[in-house]
Amino acid sequence: MRALLLSALLALSFAVPAHATTGFVVLRDVDPTIRHDIRYYTAHNFVGTRVDGYRAPLCILTKQAAKALRTVQREMLKQGYTLKVYDCYRPQRAVDHFVRWARDLDDQRMKPEFYPRVDKTRLFEDGYIAEKSGHSRGSTLDLTIVKLPSRHQRPYVPGERLVDCTAPGRFPDNTVNMATGYDCFDTLSHTDDPRVTGQARENRQLLKSAMAGAGFRNLPEEWWHFTLNDEPFPDTYFNFPVAR
Repeated sequence: MRALLLSALLALSFAVPAHATTGFVVLRDVDPTIRHDIRYYTAHNFVGTRVDGYRAPLCILTKQAAKALRTVQREMLKQGYTLKVYDCYRPQRAVDHFVRWARDLDDQRMKPEFYPRVDKTRLFEDGYIAEKSGHSRGSTLDLTIVKLPSRHQRPYVPGERLVDCTAPGRFPDNTVNMATGYDCFDTLSHTDDPRVTGQARENRQLLKSAMAGAGFRNLPEEWWHFTLNDEPFPDTYFNFPVAR
């Protein structure tokens, strides 16, 4: 009987998702009001297919990052906006997928939208692709702002004509104007690029200021990318899948 009980307990321990034992939570469980557009679960990303490790369109974060993001959302709602997340925790297997894609120079399917002015041979050298990502530590996320009430955002149709991510008529995301689309491999995506003026600049600064107020720092090269200053796993890169 004791042996059977021990066997059952061991089976149960292996059945528990990895993030449940490492301080991670599903964002919707912490704040269900934050919008989601998890691009790597879809084909609408620079790879052009669902990325390895994304088994569900979920945002998973460390508990600390999720609670801090809830604080930001409460302030955004007071001002008539909502946050929308594009990517949160990213397993190492997804990063490995990016690396394989970047080394396949024949795969240029998504170039017209995501990196129209960057030669694919320069993606590593220019810092757009790396073998490690802060996302895999669980306290980094990509996000934007949506004005309420939000406009309808049509779904991306695989194979449709792609439009430059810096163009005024780029993919019709329902977010506020940030001057570029998400994951746009271009210097125009740099948060404080002087060419970004007017409302787009104000929108970027609104997001940056709100996130800083809750303890997040921005990556200067990407207006959408933020990391919790006091992240609980600064040296650990996780590889469990994005799933319940």
